[in-house]
Amino acid sequence: MQGRASRQTSPFLRWAGVFVGTLALAVVLGTGGPVMASGQAAATSEAVLHVATPQQALSPEVSQAIDQLIQSGIQQGKFPGAVVLVARNGAILKWQAYGDAYLYGPDGKTVADPVPMTKSTLFDLASITKMFTTVAVMQLVEQGKIALDQPVASYLPEFAANGKETVTVEQLLTHTSGLPDWGPFYRDYPTPSARIEAILSSPLKNPPGTKYLYSDLGYITLGLLVQKVSGLPLDRYIEEHICGPLGLTQTMFNPPAVLKPWCAATEAEPQTNRPMVWGQVHDENAWALEGVAGHAGLFSTAHDLAIFAQALLNGGAYQGQRILQEKTVEQMLSNQMGAGFDPHGLGWELNESWYMGNLAKHQAFGHTGFTGTSLVADRESGCIVILLTNRVHPSRDRGSINPWRKGLADLVEAAVSGGQ
Repeated sequence: MQGRASRQTSPFLRWAGVFVGTLALAVVLGTGGPVMASGQAAATSEAVLHVATPQQALSPEVSQAIDQLIQSGIQQGKFPGAVVLVARNGAILKWQAYGDAYLYGPDGKTVADPVPMTKSTLFDLASITKMFTTVAVMQLVEQGKIALDQPVASYLPEFAANGKETVTVEQLLTHTSGLPDWGPFYRDYPTPSARIEAILSSPLKNPPGTKYLYSDLGYITLGLLVQKVSGLPLDRYIEEHICGPLGLTQTMFNPPAVLKPWCAATEAEPQTNRPMVWGQVHDENAWALEGVAGHAGLFSTAHDLAIFAQALLNGGAYQGQRILQEKTVEQMLSNQMGAGFDPHGLGWELNESWYMGNLAKHQAFGHTGFTGTSLVADRESGCIVILLTNRVHPSRDRGSINPWRKGLADLVEAAVSGGQ
């Protein structure tokens, strides 16, 4: 997917311009004028992230309860470190780092000089990447370049192989295409082009539209669709049409090596001959596609993710930049599933209590990532709850962190419902 070649220097240049200020101020700056790389001008009255006033802030009791929750996960060995960001109607109520970003060496033993987690640590987002791919697809839908009800094969003819002629774009977005969930393409095929060919020719596991089966293959295909229709590699498209307009200066595929110390490490991967994955994408198939794929590969920070979520809560706009029309956001975040299916939007998960907790009682949307990331936003209360951890460091065998995801959302929801 032409990943590494297309972005060798631009991520560092974008990062360097804001990194010192981010560390020093711990608030979003970037209040310059609009950069209309995508969409059109939006009203400037939309919520913008800012430090909460004393009247808006969480009570000391709630803040301490969040601290205790996260520290319990570290003490139990569920994750070495984490960053929490909680906001409501643009006001940042809590933004804090805990533990370590790099704690274990390739042998699984603690290192002599661990790297502490900071509020600006870059995390491998894993499947939260899919949400950026979703927005990219919906932008192209708005432009009339993609139709949700059209067969994917009408844009990518090679996708028609093995009975997939009728699979639609919408079915890829809702994980009802019938495609398998995953496959070891990194292992079974020798080159990125061979892997892409194999993914596009994969047979279906279920008849289209009959079952929900979460599929990385579907989102790899959507990434290829964006590339084909837009004429840009996926990383460049997301940079120019999502990250650029929103000012997401710390969101990128393939962070340059100089940023490695600011990344949260993941795990040792003998299956890909990587002693300890640190500053590279953790997902094996994304790594084998040169670090850029529709299902995984993006790195970001809690603050950039909060801007992304706030833009959607604002109806597709942030600081004068519109990345989606309001009606498109409404469609994307509304249930697209028929009878017999749990509710899901286009790409986004809706009201999933297993990680959204009591926010799922409202109008919550979000997604999780295998590396230990999660993003939840509630359209009713205006809340954003972000928990970024490196739970797979040094191994993916440490169990689920869903109790911590859910626990954080529950604490926030209780505070908001209580008028806190």
